[in-house]
Amino acid sequence: MKMDWNQVIGKMLNVTMHENYGVTEDRKSDSPFYEIVFKTGRLLDAYDDGLLLETEREKQKVKIFIPHSSIKCVEIFNL
Repeated sequence: MKMDWNQVIGKMLNVTMHENYGVTEDRKSDSPFYEIVFKTGRLLDAYDDGLLLETEREKQKVKIFIPHSSIKCVEIFNL
């Protein structure tokens, strides 16, 4: 199944990324764990290779391009 992202342009998305970062070691279990990366914003546009979100940080609008290959899961708000 292929998602038609054009149906949700203008909606708020919370994207869980495949990439993890912030490797930290849990001293109790002596093994590393990774923080899950999220990107949140309003979907501006959808392209063949990814999604363009817009959000606000430090009172500035920021555009975020997320390649489809980096997307693990997407929550869609205000349907």
